Parts: sequence; structure tokens; C-alpha cells
Amino acid sequence: MKELPLKYGCNPNQKPARLYMPDGSDLPLQVLNGNPGYINCLDALNSWQLVRALRRATNTPAAASFKHVSPAGAAIGEPLSDVEKQMYFQQDADLSPLATAYVRARGADRLCSYGDWAALSDVCDESTARVLKHEVSDGVIAPGYTDEALAILKTKRHGGYTILQMDPNYEPSLVERRTIFGVGFEQRYNDSVIDESFLQKIVTKNTDLPDTAKRDMLIAQITLKYTQSNSVCYVKNGQTIGVGAGQQSRIHCTRLAGDKADIWWLRHNPKVLNLPFLDEINKTGRDNAIDVYISPEHDDVLADGQWQQLFTERPEVLTEEEKKDWIAKQTDLVLGSDAFFPFGDNIERAYKSGVKYVVQPGGSIRDDNVIEAANDHDMVMCFTGLRLFHH
Repeated sequence: MKELPLKYGCNPNQKPARLYMPDGSDLPLQVLNGNPGYINCLDALNSWQLVRALRRATNTPAAASFKHVSPAGAAIGEPLSDVEKQMYFQQDADLSPLATAYVRARGADRLCSYGDWAALSDVCDESTARVLKHEVSDGVIAPGYTDEALAILKTKRHGGYTILQMDPNYEPSLVERRTIFGVGFEQRYNDSVIDESFLQKIVTKNTDLPDTAKRDMLIAQITLKYTQSNSVCYVKNGQTIGVGAGQQSRIHCTRLAGDKADIWWLRHNPKVLNLPFLDEINKTGRDNAIDVYISPEHDDVLADGQWQQLFTERPEVLTEEEKKDWIAKQTDLVLGSDAFFPFGDNIERAYKSGVKYVVQPGGSIRDDNVIEAANDHDMVMCFTGLRLFHH
């Protein structure tokens, strides 16, 4: 296929819109179902690069959940604990590694993943398709689909779910071009391969970097490579748990991503896990109610006349003191940044969310201040020397 007409551009008034190869060759993807739009394809191509890189770096199936050209979550297929199965509404599911990767990616920030674009590093199997079937999602990209998986996915959205198949052998030109306001831009494609060779320069007093932390550092850096800058992410146990994207200030990225990591951890709290939802409240309703329940506005779901619409009985309040104490139990997180941290305040904020390991390019005139902050908290910090801005 030389050209793919799209539903519309970024907005419905931006027509016509299309995908095409500037050199006249065939497109590296095909539409198996649905009618993709411009933003769908931006999400698809960015998310595909992310999961492909994660797969190559970890030798494990990987998945991403994208919204507006940045990941809400990304993960590899590590097994779920019983608590995680409950958190992600998968208590009764028998999941393949690829399905587990998507459940983790989606579970990093279930509120932001609503209506996501899913990316899968491996051929989509029936297990993964069954997970996708029950989530609100705009589309999926993968290198292939089993017959059973394709049949399941084609039933989504009344048969209109967008399914893209990517050529796993496709490699882009080393020169990429775009046009903005009629002006052409050209640069080298960012083909840097992120691996453990980038984790050799440890600049803190503490140099104890276990293999699990190295793996999570790679996940952080690869995720950030395909996240709109400025960007920061927190990673634990093979998945992102908080991504802060597109902020003008790095400390705002660190706060935003840290707040998301705190929310992810609060969802482990027994009071949250055991909220007595009515049977008819679906996943989306539960996600929204949980988000409000653990926020300072919890009265919005616990007020008289409101809780009866969600719960079989009125839940106990999760107090601010309880939340603070629970967050303090979070440990051993990785913090990654796409560019250097200009001040130690980023480290101080990250410490409050349980960060133990930090990976960043380094190169700030205040690196000594950032290193000192990390040393004060006995963190391990690597300088990669590789900036990962993405726009």
C-alpha cells in the first residue's frame, strides 16, 4: 500500500489527511480493521518504536498505553502479584506474558489510559486480545495477530476498532523530515540504542546497582525517548508507574510523575482494594471513583446520596495522615529524566515517593548540587551522557 487516507488530521476540520512514504515505497503498516485518524497513527508509530526497543533491551514481551503521543504507561511482561491482579481487575484472568505487559502498562495510570492506543511488541495472542476487549481503547498496533485474537478485536467498538499490523523488519531512513507552517525541518533519526553500556558512570557514593534496578533504568530511558519533552518517569518492577510529559519545567515533570506514582501505590492500600463497589459499576466507573476517593475531594464520592450510587455500604475515609504513612512505605523506585536535572529539588521530591535509583544524562552546571542531594538520601545515580528530547 503506497498511501493510507486518514479519517481527518489532528482535528475534524483538517481534511484531507493521509499517510504516505516520501520515497514512494510501500507503507510499513497495514490496516486490518477500522479507520485510523492522524493522531491514531502518531500514537501508533511512536508507541511501536517504544515497545520494539523495550523488547530488544529486555528480551521480554513489552506493551505501551499511549495518549496524545506520549505513554500513559509502558511495561514488560513480568508476572502480576495477587494484589496487582486485584488492582488491575484481573483476578480471574489467565494471562500470557504479552497480556501481562499490557495490563501493567494500562495499570500504570488507568485514568489517563482511558481511550488509549495500545502497542504490543509481539504477535497479539488470544489472552492479550481478551484483555483489550474489555478496556476502552481506540486501537492497537502489533507485528501480527493470531486468528483468535483478530476475531476478538474485530468485535470491539461495534466492529470499528482500529487494528494496525506493523512490519517488524521495517527500519526508517536515517534522515527524517517534517513541515511546520510551510517550513521544512530535517534531522538525523534518533537511532541510539539504549543498553547497559549507558549505566556505567555512577556518580554517587553509593554504587550498589542491582540488576533489577538496571532493568528499570533501561525501561525509564527507553520510555522517555518516546515521550514528549520535558519528561520524567518513575519505574518499579518492570513498569512505569508515573510519567510526567510535556512540561516546561523539569520540577513540574518530577512532581507530576511523582504524584502519579503515589496514586499508583495508594491503589495498593487495603482500603482502596476493598472498596465495596456495586456489581454494576464497570471498570471506568471504578477507576474514576478510586481517583476521587484517594484525592482530597473524597467527599464527592462519600457524601450522603452519592455513595449509594457506587457502593454497597459507605466506605471508611482514607485520611491524609493514612495516605502519607502509606506513601512512606514505597521503596526502591527508579527515577529517569530525558535531560539533566538542573537543581537538587527534583531529587528531594523524588525521595518523597520512594526513589532509590536515578538515571539522567547529567551535564548541568549544578551537577554537584544534584549529586549531593542524591548522596544525602543514599541514592545511586547514573549519568548516561545521552539527552532524549522528543518533539
